[in-house]
Amino acid sequence: MKLYFSALATCLAVIPLLAGCAKPTVPVSIHGVNYTEQTFSYVIEDPANSKNSGGGELIEPFSSGGTMCCYELPSKWRPGIQVRIIGRHWLPKKADGSLPEIVETKVVEVPSYVDGKAGELWVLREANGALSVVSSDYQPNHVKWPGKVKGWPVPSLAYRRVKWDQYIEHEKGAVELNEELLRELRESPVTHAEEAWQHAIKYEPKSIVGFSGPQDKRYHAYLMREYQSALARFKESLRNMQEQRP
Repeated sequence: MKLYFSALATCLAVIPLLAGCAKPTVPVSIHGVNYTEQTFSYVIEDPANSKNSGGGELIEPFSSGGTMCCYELPSKWRPGIQVRIIGRHWLPKKADGSLPEIVETKVVEVPSYVDGKAGELWVLREANGALSVVSSDYQPNHVKWPGKVKGWPVPSLAYRRVKWDQYIEHEKGAVELNEELLRELRESPVTHAEEAWQHAIKYEPKSIVGFSGPQDKRYHAYLMREYQSALARFKESLRNMQEQRP
């Protein structure tokens, strides 16, 4: 019985010591979410400790970044936990080809932890360009997500149309290229076949297996079929994109 009480007393004495040894901070992963139509990057640091920092990833418009490691957050939330965000975004390219860069530094406070637990740190660029952070192990589409903006970024109609028009221009270029290849092959079959043969030797050697050389009429017919098939595919793709443009 004496041995039991002695062991119990030892355990009771150790528990407060263990509690006192709990780490004041914990490492958490970092994520970025961009709700704007501008490419965005960020670096974060602790205003009180510049060694506690992270980030640096580039996030495309209306997108989220990957998982980065790590940032130290206080184990227990308290008012006044601050994070300095150095954010960068880029304006549309100018006529001279330059890409104006805007740098913004902002010190923000970390809102209350979800469920009282220090979760992953999310760096947010909201739709109006405001920078903020939340600590949460829940993602933006979860019911417990604490951010002001709920859900993952959704591209605006204007942005979707800009991107769609870029795809349309790409398909137009492919149509024009194959039309030009067909024209060259019809007008100068030997010259064009020689150029195509040299290109194939360097980049697509398997495509000329079975042909005797660029003078081979079967090779000319093969090129004609390839160009016509590609032209039909790109025309169909272009037509579908034009019809489905938002």
